[in-house]
Amino acid sequence: MSSIDRIPYYLEVLVKSTNQIVFAYEIETNQFSFLNPAFEKIWNLPSESVKNNPGSLWEKIHPEDKEHVQRQYQDLKEGALIPDVETRIQLPKGAERWLCVKALLLEDEQVIIGFAEDITSAKQYNSYLKKFTDKKNAVLNILSHDLAGPLAMIQSLSKMLREDLKSYENQEVHQVLELIEKNSVKGTLMIQEFVQQEFLESANVDVIKRRINLVAACREILEEYQQTQHLTGKHFYFETTSETLYLQLDDNKFMQAINNLISNALKFTPDGGEIKISLEEKETSVLVKVADNGVGIPEQFHATLFNKFTQARRPGLKGEPSVGLGMSIIKTIVEWHQGKIWFESQENQGSVFYIEIPKN
Repeated sequence: MSSIDRIPYYLEVLVKSTNQIVFAYEIETNQFSFLNPAFEKIWNLPSESVKNNPGSLWEKIHPEDKEHVQRQYQDLKEGALIPDVETRIQLPKGAERWLCVKALLLEDEQVIIGFAEDITSAKQYNSYLKKFTDKKNAVLNILSHDLAGPLAMIQSLSKMLREDLKSYENQEVHQVLELIEKNSVKGTLMIQEFVQQEFLESANVDVIKRRINLVAACREILEEYQQTQHLTGKHFYFETTSETLYLQLDDNKFMQAINNLISNALKFTPDGGEIKISLEEKETSVLVKVADNGVGIPEQFHATLFNKFTQARRPGLKGEPSVGLGMSIIKTIVEWHQGKIWFESQENQGSVFYIEIPKN
């Protein structure tokens, strides 16, 4: 027997030994015609008990995911090519697992075939990395803001001293003051360039979208900033019209864009000011607002704010410099998510940035 003739046997061995669930579901009879052994390992249920009763699995889908799963199933039955579906399942004793389901409709036979993978470990690892990244970005932005003030003051004082001591003919003193001024400028630029480079490196990798709860993601970021209100001198607030808003996002890139808007608000909001993040669910989209009551954006900069190396770049209230790339990259990230971004601002009355992202 040739190798080609043995392919069905090879596939049978593979299907039985894989850790992924392989299934075939007949739409007309509402039955699973095939479930491999991996099903019992992941679901902790005998396969025979669900083959003729698929509805029993529906009861174990996480309540927050049911609408999403139902919508994807309807699209699949209508012949649409659906993306990988991630959902949570609730098992006995309160255990919760994440599954990634890849499915295909055989239209002639009205059979859905596919496989499902337990991605719980990967989701937990990604969540850990996400929290670490959010904390890192918040700390970097706060350090950039908090250190820029003293360094800018040192720069100004050293410059002022040099001017006042012009008549004092001591070359050594002048050299020391010049050195202090140069190093304070260099330190400020180095901090800001490091923060900017972190943002650029994150933005320049491939877009990998997954289904995330935007409310939880925004709340995590704001909590990091709220813990440092005594350092930044700003007050942070978060509002949402719903406790769960699920979207398909590259959360690392999208949340770093939000983080960068917060960073800009920090730079241009005086001590005692307010920075507010709000989420509003609409019929087909979600609206994100990042608002502050800072110094605002001069009218002459409005038209070019999102351009690369725009003339709208300007130092922050405490001397924080800007390379002028941030807004351009934020706009690009929003467009990668089929969204749009705009703003409203008046001098001395603050700014509001709007990001609208489609739900699907």
